[in-house]
Parts: sequence; C-alpha cells; structure tokens
Amino acid sequence: MKGSARTVLVALLMAAPLRLAAGEHPVPLDPKTDSAKCLECHEDKGKGAHVHSAIAIGCTSCHEIRVTKNTTRVKLTTTTSGKLCLSCHADKNAADIHGRIHPPAVRDCVKCHDAHQSANAAQLLKPVSGGKQANLCLSCHATGLGVTDKGSRHTALDMGCDTCHTVHKSGDPTKPEFANHLTKSTPQLCLDCHDPKDDSLRKAHDNQPFATADCLQCHDPHQSSRPKLMQAFVHVPFEGGNSSCSGCHQPAKDGKVTLTQASAKELCVTCHSDKAEQIEKAKVQHPGALGECTDCHNPHAGKSPGFPKPDAVNVCLSCHTEQAQLRTKKHLHQPAFDQGCATCHTPHGGDNAHLLRAANTNVLCLECHGPESAPAKLEGEHLLALFDGAVKVPENYFAKVPILPLKYNAGHPTDRHPVTDAMDLKTRTMVPITCLTCHQAHAGNEAGMLVKDQAPNMAFCKTCHQEGTLQAVQKR
Repeated sequence: MKGSARTVLVALLMAAPLRLAAGEHPVPLDPKTDSAKCLECHEDKGKGAHVHSAIAIGCTSCHEIRVTKNTTRVKLTTTTSGKLCLSCHADKNAADIHGRIHPPAVRDCVKCHDAHQSANAAQLLKPVSGGKQANLCLSCHATGLGVTDKGSRHTALDMGCDTCHTVHKSGDPTKPEFANHLTKSTPQLCLDCHDPKDDSLRKAHDNQPFATADCLQCHDPHQSSRPKLMQAFVHVPFEGGNSSCSGCHQPAKDGKVTLTQASAKELCVTCHSDKAEQIEKAKVQHPGALGECTDCHNPHAGKSPGFPKPDAVNVCLSCHTEQAQLRTKKHLHQPAFDQGCATCHTPHGGDNAHLLRAANTNVLCLECHGPESAPAKLEGEHLLALFDGAVKVPENYFAKVPILPLKYNAGHPTDRHPVTDAMDLKTRTMVPITCLTCHQAHAGNEAGMLVKDQAPNMAFCKTCHQEGTLQAVQKR
C-alpha cells in the first residue's frame, strides 16, 4: 500500500470513533444537572445584546439530559427546533395563521434566529441591512443585487429590509400589506419617505394627483430593469414619459384625474377595438369584461402582461369569491393562485364553457403537464409562451410543473392507466374520463388535489376499481 493511501486509511479509522460518538456530551453529567452547572462552560449563551428570555427560565426548559450507562447526551425536549419554539411562541404557528407566511417561519425558526443570544434585535443571526455577506435577508433573497446598467434600485434597500417589512406579519392575503409582510399598507408606507408635495415628484407625475394611488401599480419597490423603478410591464402610451400623458389625460381638475374621453372604456377602445369586438361577439361572455376596463386593469403598468390589478390572481378572486375560499386548502394549483386565472381562462370572453382556453379539458391540462408540452421561449422578455402565444409565464414556471409520462393517452397515475375515455369491460360501454375525473382544478387538501379531497391511496382507486384490480373501470 502506498504511503499516501495508508495515511488516509489511518485517518479514517481514527475518525470513525468520533463519528460514532456524535451527539454525546464531552463530559458526564447527572440527569438532574441545573442551569448553573451548564453556564460554567456555556456562559456565552447568556451574554449578548439580545438574550432569549428562555435563558432566564433555565437551560432545561429547552434541553434535557439523558444518561444511558456511561454515555451522556443533551438533546432538545422536542423532536424539532421549530416545534420547541412553538411551545412558547404559539402565535407563530403556521397551521393557525391565515395569510402568506414567510417560508422559514413555517418550520425552521433557527434559520433566521439564534436560540440563545445575538448582537441583533429579535436574536437574528445577522443584521437585515448591508451587503450580501452581512445581510440576513440576502442569504435567500437576491433583492437589489442584479440591477442592470439601464435599470434602477430603490435606495431604501440601504436603510435595511425592516424599514418596510416585518416578516411575521400575516393577514388578508389579498392585501399587499400582508401578502408582502409590509409594516403598513401602500401608499402610506411610501409617503413616509416621499412627500407628494415635492415639486420634483409632482413634475415627474406630470402634475397629476398621485398621493392616493397605489405606488406599486407602477413601481417596483426594490429594483427594476427600467429607470425610475418602473414595473416589468408598461403600457405603451405611458412608457413614453410625461410627453405622452396628454394622449389619455387632460390637466387635473380640482385635484382629480380627468380623461380625454367621457369614460375609461371609451378611451381604451380607441386603441383596443379588437378587445371590444372580442367581448361583444364572444359565444361565452365574461360579465366582468362588460364593465370599465380599469375595473380589472391598471392603465399604466404592472407586474404581469395586461397589467391586472391588484395582481393576476386577485383581480379575479375579488369577484369569484367561491374560488377565493379555496385559498384555505393545503395544495394550491400554481396557475390559479400563483400565476393567474388567465393562464387557463380567457378573461375577455371565448368559445368554450367556463371561458377555458381549450374545448377539451385534457387538452387544456396537457398544455403544461403533457409530455409534448413545448412552450416557446421569449428570449428578450425572460418569459415562456403557452397556447400559441396567448399566455406568457415566467421562464422558471415549469420548475413546479410535473410532466406526465403519457403514451397513447395512458400512463398516469400508473403505467397503462387511461387518462381519457375508456371501455368498461363488463358493460362494453365507454366511460368518459378526463383529468377532472380524479383531480380538482384549483386546490385540494391532499397531494395531487384529488376530488373531494380524498387521499391518494387504494381507497380512492376503489371508487372506480371496486374490485381492487385493473380489470374494469366503473362509472362513478
């Protein structure tokens, strides 16, 4: 054996006992050891600018000493650190909170907090300001780090993320204040720093009243590839700056916005007559599209194509309350509650029932989930196009989309299982099958969003396969 190999082997053999002893306390302890004894070695745990109040209660409020024969181990009193934290901080329990929750707060408190002491408020591991290496938030988020030469960055980022955010704040998820964990709602939050009476701001907004508008409809609060923190998608007339405002606006009157036409819809159709024709002639009309365009669209800019307001999801759920209630379910379909309802539905009217983008349910679902799904990549926009370009989604959209291994309309959930109409071998009749035979379209409480919130097990399969075999398909 060569010398170098022998050295490595000896090192591994010497290290083996250490690995086996992992978790053992370095010195023997009595099971009834008190906190004073712990602090003889771990006095640093009780010293710092911000010390966990549990330290005063005693080390054994969170840790327990186990002695087996001659081995001492010190472990948490619960199976996970998150469960331990919730034994005192029950108000942070994700299972009881309504609204969007900061992902680490769901189960991993120590990803952000030191369990004992810290130099930072709330016992954070790092400050929430500064550059990537110093800023705790930037450990996960890349906010403000990728601004292009022609782009812009909000200077408020230098003041610290907690200037605008408080991560444990949750409430009505339809309101940006809670969806984005803001310290207060907009525009009040923005007006804390930006005085609406400032001459430069007034000039930038062409002397139009803006103090009561939602700043986030037009501006990204962090960074943008455009000047002045403009949102990713900008209405063409608005993109030209103040010089083009007069195409839609007259000078403000009595502090109110005045349009060049009698109504917003009359103004919109001067350019978008094709949409007006689609709304009027659609076989299946959308009642919401018959009203004012600005009921659903922001006329200036937005986070997604078409500038839906307040966003691509809530623009629909504000009216479709039955679907909005599905938000409480554990598993949410990405198009419905993340990307936007218009991924699957035509918002201005169409030819298909429920305003679906395809007449056949399976064709609709397999646009994303089918093995032949081929979204077109829009290089310059960092988007993907679906349904012959009618829908645009982020370029990372398919990272969350399971692709089904189908062949000849079979192969899900098991090999050769049909996903379309199949023959009942007993009655020799065709049984209609679509994706909706087994799945809910919007949300569910079980993995796979199975109908009636059933669990994905044999009991579910037996609702069709009553004999527990693959011999026949029974109609529900």
